[in-house]
Amino acid sequence: MEQKKVIVFTTPTCTYCKQVKRYLAEKNIRFKEIDVSRDPKATQDMVRKSGQQGVPQLWINNFPIVGFDRLKIDKMLNLKN
Repeated sequence: MEQKKVIVFTTPTCTYCKQVKRYLAEKNIRFKEIDVSRDPKATQDMVRKSGQQGVPQLWINNFPIVGFDRLKIDKMLNLKN
């Protein structure tokens, strides 16, 4: 199965960010985390590409998912319940 590129944009105080990272870890999905509170350029890129400022944002093969939307994540990663 093809490994999809997963990037998670987070902040340290975001509860949903922690939940999405825990969920991906439970599913053994490797991801790159970007803390937008420490990286203004990444924040600008995230907003420019998605039109959204909120976190968490997951980018799965450059397709944005804003928020912790388990159904969309499962669908994009071909995960079974």
